[in-house]
Amino acid sequence: MIMHTTLTDSVEEAAAILNSGGVVAFPTETVYGLGAGICHPEALLRLFRAKGRPADNPLIVHLSSVGQVAEVASSLSLQAEQLIERFFPGPLTLVLKKNFSVPYTVTAGLETVGVRCPANLVAREFLRLACCPVAAPSANRSGLPSATSWEAVMQDLDGKIDCLLRGTPSAIGLESTIVDCSGERPLLLRAGAITLEQLRTVVPEITTVAVTEPEERPKCPGLKYPHYAPKASILLCTEVEKIDLNESPAAYIGTAAQPKGVALFKVCSSLEEYGRELFRFFRLCDASGIGVIYCELPSDEGLGRAIRDRLMRAAGLA
Repeated sequence: MIMHTTLTDSVEEAAAILNSGGVVAFPTETVYGLGAGICHPEALLRLFRAKGRPADNPLIVHLSSVGQVAEVASSLSLQAEQLIERFFPGPLTLVLKKNFSVPYTVTAGLETVGVRCPANLVAREFLRLACCPVAAPSANRSGLPSATSWEAVMQDLDGKIDCLLRGTPSAIGLESTIVDCSGERPLLLRAGAITLEQLRTVVPEITTVAVTEPEERPKCPGLKYPHYAPKASILLCTEVEKIDLNESPAAYIGTAAQPKGVALFKVCSSLEEYGRELFRFFRLCDASGIGVIYCELPSDEGLGRAIRDRLMRAAGLA
């Protein structure tokens, strides 16, 4: 049992702990990740326990460079190669056919594996010093809003993991876009900062896919289980002026001017700021005893698709 989580600014120290079989949280540009080396079976099991994560929810393998893809994937389609060339490193995960080096603990028994190369320089140096590729979901307790700062990681996981590599707040604040390139036609499984429109400028045939049915095994995180939810109730709105504040205390986040009477609010100047601040605001609302959070529901285009996805799941509507 871990009694104390080491908090460090040293990439070398964090990597040494991971290489000795530790579970280490680290910053990325999307959200903070919770890492264990895929060559350390016991660390992988401890990672699932620390998060309270179901065993049939696969992990994403994080790499320090594009050159490492061959270490975990058995083959690449032409579309995967094109997406890697354009968007790696960055906030994109590709689901690929796995090779023998990736244990089924990581893939939830599937023959495919999610692969990502973060753009965050601290993350890439940490991964470069790792003795093997690093499996990493978001560094929060399962079901809660993802952690976009080291303080949020400590709030959820202090005493449950070996180490936290302290970094700056996440620049994007939303989990990576996920595209399944393991079949005949690439499928968008999860929306993120790299939008469907951007993906289609490289691979026009990318399409979307329906949410995984309850009896199916998801190919990536975020398709089956409840995610991103604060303690407060989430109410989605498209017209702020029609908000009826019968519930109190209430909060609001969105890009429109806040309604009158809310106890806490965050008016964002852009969708980029909305995405970056969403999970932080959810956590702030919980800390402030907010009962209801009104969230502006953006259109299903561009970055709005990713924000909309997170809001729908937080509200229990997807």
